[in-house]
Parts: sequence; C-alpha cells; structure tokens
Amino acid sequence: MKTIGLTGSIGMGKSAVAAMFADEGVAIFDADTCVRELQGPDGRLLPAIEAAFPGTTGPDGVDRAKLGARVFGDSAALKRLEAIVHPAVGEERAAFLARHADDAMVVFDVPLLFETGGDAHVDVTLVVSADAATQAKRVLARPGMTDERLADILARQMPDADKRARADFVVQTDCPMDQTRAAVRHVIACVSASQDR
Repeated sequence: MKTIGLTGSIGMGKSAVAAMFADEGVAIFDADTCVRELQGPDGRLLPAIEAAFPGTTGPDGVDRAKLGARVFGDSAALKRLEAIVHPAVGEERAAFLARHADDAMVVFDVPLLFETGGDAHVDVTLVVSADAATQAKRVLARPGMTDERLADILARQMPDADKRARADFVVQTDCPMDQTRAAVRHVIACVSASQDR
C-alpha cells in the first residue's frame, strides 16, 4: 500500500481534491472529520476534555468557542489538549489502515501535514494550491471570516510556496475543475506505476 499525504493551506481547495480521490475509489482518512467526531455528541473524548477543561463540553459535544478560548495563547493548555486528542486520532488512523489493508493506496487528508512532521509518515506528499487572490476570495466568503482572521490563520500555517517546494506533487485548483481532476488522475497513475516497479 502507498500512503499519500494530502495537504494545503486554508481556502486552497483541499476538500474538493480529496473528493476527487474518493470519486476515483481511493479511501480518504480526514483528520479534521475524525477530530470532530471524537469531540462531537457522544464523542469518546468528551469525558477527558471535560475533566481537563471543565465547562467546555455539553450535549452537543465540545463547545469549540469555549475550548478555543481556554487554549488560545496558552501553550501548556494546548499541549494538554493535544495529549488527549492526538493519541485518539492515531488509534483511528490505525483502524482505518487495518480496514483498508488490501487497498493499493490511501489518502491522509492532514491540514498541517508539514507543520506537524506528518510528511515523514507517508510515502508521497501532495499539496493543493491556488493563487493568493483565489485563496482570499474563497476564505473571505465564509461566514464570520475577516481579513484579520485570515491573516492570523495564515501566520500559523507554513507558507504555500514552502509547501509546494517540499511536495512530491502539486495540484492547482485555480483552474477549470476538469484540469484539477486530470491532475488528480495523474497523481494516482504515478503512484500506481511506482508500485509496479
């Protein structure tokens, strides 16, 4: 099995590219979705998060605003939260790999792949990219997003140019969708060919 690490900064079209891989029959492990499920209603991390950060959970799961307020700017609190979340995500990832053990390839959709060193744990890295104007237009169209919030998010992410420089493949999304889909199929063909060698 070949593992593909899929990443890209906010607003680059990573979800659309992940969906294209799924359309081609490639299984996707979405780290963000996994975390939302672990922290959602009846999520298995709720008791541990409530114990560490009292008052941040309820019937709907983690109150992201309350929890965010507790850990934002507090590196010790963030480390406590990561110590709860990261091992659980690792267990879910292992279960995903076990379910797909016979697949030729799988995709790990990880927003901070390079920032967290996750690229060392995949066979191939793929960065989804778009020009800065397209990125800003997409992100600022989201509810509650401001120029300041976008700037803060980008400051915490590795610059797009650095990600592209480190990637095995770059898929552009600031072009017609059929071009993006063709690029995804090219990546699948290249990864498949590398298995045959």
